[in-house]
Amino acid sequence: MSTAQLYTKYTRVWIPDPDEVWRSAEIIKDYKEGDKSLHLKLEDETLYEYPVDLQGNELPFLRNPDILVGENDLTALSYLHEPAVLHNLKVRFLESNHIYTYCGIVLVAINPYEQLPIYEQDVIYAYSGQNMGDMDPHIFAVAEEAYKQMARDEKNQSIIVSGESGAGKTVSAKYAMRFFATVGGSASETNIEAKVLASSPIMEAIGNAKTTRNDNSSRFGKYIQIGFDKRYHIIGANMRTYLLEKSRVVFQAEDERNYHIFYQLCASASLPEFKDLGLTCAEDFFYTSQGGDTSIDGVDDADDFEKTRHAFTLLGVKESHQMAIFRIIAAILHLGNLEIQAERDGDACSISSEDEHLNNFCGLLGVEHSQMQHWLCHCKLVTTAETYVKNMSVQQVVNARNALAKHIYAQLFNWIVQHINKALHTTVKQHSFIGVLDIYGFETFEVNSFEQFCINYANEKLQQQFNSHVFKLEQEEYMKEGIPWTLIDFYDNQPCIDLIEAKLGILDLLDEECKVPKGTDQNWAQKLYDRHASSQHFQKPRMSNTSFIILHFADKVEYQSEGFLEKNRDTVYEEQINILKASKYQMVADLFQDEKDAAPTTSMGKGTSKISVRSARPVIKAANKEHKKTVGHQFRNSLHLLMETLNATTPHYVRCIKPNDEKLPFKFDPKRAVQQLRACGVLETIRISAAGFPSRWSYHDFFNRYRVLMKKRDLSKNDKKQICQTLLEDLIKDPDKFQFGRTKIFFRAGQVAYLEKLRADKFRAATIMIQKTVRGWLQRVKYKRLRQAAVVIQRYTRGRLARRLAEHLRRTRAAIIFQKQYRMLRILRAFRRVRSATITIQAFARGMFVRRIYHKILAEHKATILQKFARGWLARTRFRRVRGATIVLQCYYRRMKARQELKALKIEARSAQHLKKLNIGMENKVVQLQRKIDEQNKEYKLLNEQLSTLTSAHSSEVEKLKKELVQYQQSHQGDGNQLVSLQEEMEHLRLELERAHGERKVVEDSYVKEKDLLRKRISDLEEENALLKQEKEELNSRILCQSEDEFAQNTVEENIQMKKELEEERSRYQNLVKEFSRLEQRYDNLRDEMTIIKQAPGHRRNPSNQSSLESDSNYPSISTSEIGDTEDVIQQVEEAGMEKAAMDMTLFLKLQKRVRELEQERKKLQIQLEKKEQESKKSQVIETKTEVTSGHEDFAYNSLKRQELESENKKLKNELNELRKAIADRATQNNSSNDVQDSYNLLLNQLKSANEELEVRKEEVLILRTQIMKAAQQKEAGKNMESITTNASWPNSDKHIDQEDAIEAYQGMCETNRLLEAQLQDQRREHEEEVEALKNQVDAMKEEMEKQQQAFLQTLQLSPEAQVEFGLQQEITRLTNENLDLKELLEKLEKNEKKLKKQLKIYMKKVQDFEASQATVPAERRRHEHNMQVAVQRKEKDFQGMLEYYKEDEPLLIRNLITDLKPQTVSATVPCLPAYILYMCIRHADYINDDQKVHSLLTATINGIKKVLKKHNDDFQMTSFWLANTCRLLHCLKQYSGDAGFMTQNTPKQNEHCLKNFDLTEYRQVLSHLSIQIYQQLIKIAEGILQPMIVSAVLENESIQGLSGVKPMGYRNRSSSMADGDSSYSLDAIIRQLNTFHSIMCDQGLDPEIVQQVFKQLFYMINAVALNNLLLRKDVCSWSTGMQLRFNISQLEEWLRGKNLQQSGAAQTLEPLIQAAQLLQLKKKTSEDAEAICSLCTSLTTQQIVKILNLYTPVNEFEERVTVAFIRDIQTHLQERNDPPQLLLDFKHMFPVLFPFNPSSITMDSIHLPASLNLGFLNKV
Repeated sequence: MSTAQLYTKYTRVWIPDPDEVWRSAEIIKDYKEGDKSLHLKLEDETLYEYPVDLQGNELPFLRNPDILVGENDLTALSYLHEPAVLHNLKVRFLESNHIYTYCGIVLVAINPYEQLPIYEQDVIYAYSGQNMGDMDPHIFAVAEEAYKQMARDEKNQSIIVSGESGAGKTVSAKYAMRFFATVGGSASETNIEAKVLASSPIMEAIGNAKTTRNDNSSRFGKYIQIGFDKRYHIIGANMRTYLLEKSRVVFQAEDERNYHIFYQLCASASLPEFKDLGLTCAEDFFYTSQGGDTSIDGVDDADDFEKTRHAFTLLGVKESHQMAIFRIIAAILHLGNLEIQAERDGDACSISSEDEHLNNFCGLLGVEHSQMQHWLCHCKLVTTAETYVKNMSVQQVVNARNALAKHIYAQLFNWIVQHINKALHTTVKQHSFIGVLDIYGFETFEVNSFEQFCINYANEKLQQQFNSHVFKLEQEEYMKEGIPWTLIDFYDNQPCIDLIEAKLGILDLLDEECKVPKGTDQNWAQKLYDRHASSQHFQKPRMSNTSFIILHFADKVEYQSEGFLEKNRDTVYEEQINILKASKYQMVADLFQDEKDAAPTTSMGKGTSKISVRSARPVIKAANKEHKKTVGHQFRNSLHLLMETLNATTPHYVRCIKPNDEKLPFKFDPKRAVQQLRACGVLETIRISAAGFPSRWSYHDFFNRYRVLMKKRDLSKNDKKQICQTLLEDLIKDPDKFQFGRTKIFFRAGQVAYLEKLRADKFRAATIMIQKTVRGWLQRVKYKRLRQAAVVIQRYTRGRLARRLAEHLRRTRAAIIFQKQYRMLRILRAFRRVRSATITIQAFARGMFVRRIYHKILAEHKATILQKFARGWLARTRFRRVRGATIVLQCYYRRMKARQELKALKIEARSAQHLKKLNIGMENKVVQLQRKIDEQNKEYKLLNEQLSTLTSAHSSEVEKLKKELVQYQQSHQGDGNQLVSLQEEMEHLRLELERAHGERKVVEDSYVKEKDLLRKRISDLEEENALLKQEKEELNSRILCQSEDEFAQNTVEENIQMKKELEEERSRYQNLVKEFSRLEQRYDNLRDEMTIIKQAPGHRRNPSNQSSLESDSNYPSISTSEIGDTEDVIQQVEEAGMEKAAMDMTLFLKLQKRVRELEQERKKLQIQLEKKEQESKKSQVIETKTEVTSGHEDFAYNSLKRQELESENKKLKNELNELRKAIADRATQNNSSNDVQDSYNLLLNQLKSANEELEVRKEEVLILRTQIMKAAQQKEAGKNMESITTNASWPNSDKHIDQEDAIEAYQGMCETNRLLEAQLQDQRREHEEEVEALKNQVDAMKEEMEKQQQAFLQTLQLSPEAQVEFGLQQEITRLTNENLDLKELLEKLEKNEKKLKKQLKIYMKKVQDFEASQATVPAERRRHEHNMQVAVQRKEKDFQGMLEYYKEDEPLLIRNLITDLKPQTVSATVPCLPAYILYMCIRHADYINDDQKVHSLLTATINGIKKVLKKHNDDFQMTSFWLANTCRLLHCLKQYSGDAGFMTQNTPKQNEHCLKNFDLTEYRQVLSHLSIQIYQQLIKIAEGILQPMIVSAVLENESIQGLSGVKPMGYRNRSSSMADGDSSYSLDAIIRQLNTFHSIMCDQGLDPEIVQQVFKQLFYMINAVALNNLLLRKDVCSWSTGMQLRFNISQLEEWLRGKNLQQSGAAQTLEPLIQAAQLLQLKKKTSEDAEAICSLCTSLTTQQIVKILNLYTPVNEFEERVTVAFIRDIQTHLQERNDPPQLLLDFKHMFPVLFPFNPSSITMDSIHLPASLNLGFLNKV
């Protein structure tokens, strides 16, 4: 191609820009050779003329087509140059928020300065096992590539992470180690991967600091080797460190900090364990406050310090060592605060002995105060003759102090690294390792010193290794494809490296100058000028004599020589070191012990006994006469060792880029980015790639992409390779621009862009042709439509005009008729109005005249009435006045007559005759009274005599009774007290009864009033109810339709919710079953290991332990006695003897557990007793309150209380009788003396008499109670009758009610109330008891939880080994207790079963005896007939569906039927034949009532199935076969269990085959658990087969040929990332595999419901894997992939319909994938499109939708990219969703399985046993 063909109109180019580095422009005029300028239009529409250098012919860089922008791999770009790389990174970082991009074998990582959700566990699993180019670029992809190549090539790997400070090197290395820890987790319980991750916070604390570029900058380099065993599990790790920045300990620049550990310790200084350190805040110390601000935004130093301490603990650093480390760090801080006082004009100085910081420094390090005070200010000079002690100036003392502080910290740093390596060391043989190198990138500052020189030297070495590796890979690729290649000219920095490290190089001259006694930095710089002035990589600055310039591969750097010698020597005074060696703290003394000059580190060899690991910088000796290694020499040696290690491994490169210096999230600074891209070697990689053939296409992909450029006759050929060769030879005339390899086509830079241009032109021409044809057709269709429309419009218009004329004529005629009628109506209305007015006037006039006459008559009538009433009043007044005068006259007259009579009577009374008349009868009365008195005196004397006799008799009786009472009280005081209490209670009840009667009257009155009110209220309510009923009927008629719909909707929602809850519960249950099976497998493995490890001669296992561990099934064994029965256990101990009992561990555990249970029962009883006492007190208080309210309740309560007292009295009597019997027996047994016997008899007689008297008193009390109750009832009845008779109106009846009937009814109501109240109290007691039981359970659970928490805290304080041992002990004890509980339960059930069997046998014997007694036939004849019947049964009776076998043949049965059986053997028989055979054997054991045989057969069956599944754990057919048989056996046990719920579909013949004697419910549960385990294994096998096919078949394979246009793949499908062999699958392969699964399961008789659940799970896995891969791959997110994906999903749905599996829910699991495919096909421009996407994609989360839109890539140029504004619009629409934060689906999620009951229609007697099973030892019954 010529230049004129490339630089044409509309072509876009890159031009330099001072602000953005490179700027895009478009050519507006074709360029011709010889033009001096290029006419361009910038993006802001401004015109620009770009000058062209005619001599060099340097035209601007061409821009890649838009289809290539945003590529995952920079090498996939057609034009490979700096602006293309920069623009691609910028687009991916800012628009798509992708921080990772490939550049060949390099992963470019841009620091987002924001936490992204792309490092979760599910992302690790998504990248695990994938090829490097198949997924989006990620640090996990690089780590997976290294892990895969280590396993495939068995070669050690290295991941080299480099970049500037703040670029994210440490974080990238940390995530790489997290990936290895997750994927290659340790196989043992050592938890080594957690220790590897725990080393990060420690190293960050002691080696990271805040700088102006990074808040967490690593100030050292480290190389971590992670070791793996042969199974590629992590077994250990080793760390090397490089060039710690010691100067930061004593100096920090502005806005920088010291190492984090200093600030963390100061932030935690207030803790009690750090009080002795003497620390305050960080601002108070010189070494931590030089940078200014001592805090970092968003960082909590105290919290980080806790994490650091936890990491120390996790790595096994003792608490004492931790405190020693913190003391040393605090001592360094105190050392920096020493006050140095100058003396004698500055030639000498001193430190006060009272200096607080000096005291703290010496105390914390345990050194002599006076010596340290002296040697901090003095130094020793040693000559050949003598030794001098010299004073030092203030500056010298400060330098010596700072050197000491740096040396102490460096030694502590090395000690911590050594202990971390010891913690990560393992004795297991290492097979391979992966190294992660986190090292500083190229650095250049305004002032560059010794540290920057070493860093840039290390980067020169790494860049050389990188260049050679990239060049080597390119050559390998060319050789593999058979392409002739020539040496590519690439930059070799060996001269620069020789300048630094060669003989008499910069480092050699520096070491030589350090040996000179008075060597200076200026002399060394002068030697450099003299030696290397002629070197092309060395320059001398013009304006300086102490600086020098080195031309590195990345940039030109100027170094200041000041300080080089001092830093290279790293001098510390020997006297100060000797003081520290004499420290009283062992750890401080060990830090400064002399070490031999050994190798800096030793590599981890294979099988070495111990690895001696040391920091890359060994401990430096104090200055003495001997020559020690300089820092530069040590660094050069460690760097050479590192390069040897890297050259012996396969390297993988991660280049971290810092996008801006402000640490702002997602801000891209092009200048800084380009500077780092040049420095880290990315552009060099691009240059090497561009020098060869950077673009590579497979023949298949090239054919699919550019088939539009091929001719029709070429397409008819079958050889795609020949077709591609023909096309390229026609299109590209220069043969050097491309090469044909074995499997790929290689292109020079720019050729793919040229082919894309030709393809776009072809598409553009075809589009124009299509548009032309379609537009012409559209215009013709439009013309025809317009012509037809015009004809129709004319026709309708003419018709409308005719209709309008007819309408006008019709309306004219109608108007005339309207006028005629209207005029007539108007005149008629006027006449009627006049006539109505006339009539109205006449009516009003006549009314007026009549009213006048009426008013006149009315007035005359009223006057007459007034005259009448006036005349009557006057007559009455006159009458009253006459009557009053008459009465007065009569009164005066009568008074006069009375006075006259009174006077006459007084005169008569004074006469004697009158007195005589009065005294005649008084004498007789006196005589009578005297006679009465005499008679009464006689009676009184007789009564006195009788009274005296009675009193004497009474006193004697009373004395007797008192004596008896005293004797009775002495013998039985309790009964007397009880009697008194009963009497008091009776009085109390009498008073309460009277009070209740009074209250009852009040209650009855109020009741009557309320009753009347209620009647009125009821009548009102009845009326309202009637109205409401009418309204209700009307509303019901209206709402009936709506309510039906709402009810149906609500029921559907409730059903869905219940189904969800059921599914969740089932999934939790099955996860527990899965976990149990995993633990069981782990237990088996541990048991096997223990038997191998602990196997020794003479060792025997305890029989009890063996019995508890032998069973491989998860149900209890029937072997031990009941644990709860203590007497049985003790009896066992006595029978077995002490020796055997001592050996039986289970017996000891039983007794121990029984003691604990008895103790708990005692506590529970004591608590219940206390609670009952409290309740009794409360009840007494409540009774006193409630007595006032209800008399009936008191009466019921008192009656119940009396009954309780009587029952207690009976109990006491029974106990007393038993006591008597016991005393009598003892007395007779002991043969005591007669006196004792007599005294005992006397006491017994007295006690009997007292009891008799007590009985008499009780009867009297009962009689009195009955009388009182009757009297109370009569009074109540009388009052009730009075109230009833007074209020004789009964509701709802007007009939007369008899009084006796009313009384009986009232008494019946009272009795019912008492019964109800008693029942209520019983229910209340039961409820309280249940509440108490639940509280006790809660308390027990709390106690258990507290114990577990205490155990957990104890384990945290232990070492990791002790934690493992303690955890095993806890697990063993827990399992032992659970096993004992299960045994106890089973043995109880077994005892009950034995009892029932005994009873059954007794009843059977009784029945047989009864039949024998009823029989009349002689015995001999009966026996003969019986024998004849047996003979007839065996010969003539049909097969009953039972199989008999001997106990000895059980292992043979299991082997032939389970262990050695192959599914093909029974393929031609009844499905699930083994299950039917096993059931028939179980049924025979049940028939003969042999429980041991049933148990043994079921146990052996379950164990045999487990053994077979364990052996064939990857065989789908075998697993499906035993899943079907296990389910069928479970169905048989249900169908023939005798339970009515399972027998609804049985035939009468099948009902005869039910089990008769045993209930196998527990075994059904065990079989259900086993079925779940088999189902999970079946799913695991099927997923393992399908998972490798899914991505290739569903996403990549072209089911529709020619639909998807393939884009350049770049690094994808490169040989280094692909395994050998073709791993592509088609959709037909998946469908064939699904057909295989379906046919296997159906042929083996698996239930259809289970088959549906299997395919639902498999389709969910297909959906999850495909969607996760889609979310992590940019190359498949296109419109064509969406179409292809939708077609593939429709094929899967069609397969489901063809297999009648559409009801399984499998199609619904594909809904997220379907919506993802639709999202790829939908328009993505306007807000309406955004709303449509949001409404459609309901099964996708917000993160998934945004991720797909970010990944969407146009395959052709006419497609448009998704804009950032559209994605933001989508995010605003989806803000209200509460989606989970996870991006990927959990492809390991398993739906809960359900095994529905599926009875069989096959009867047992119809099953035939094939001879191939070798079951001849089974006998049919």
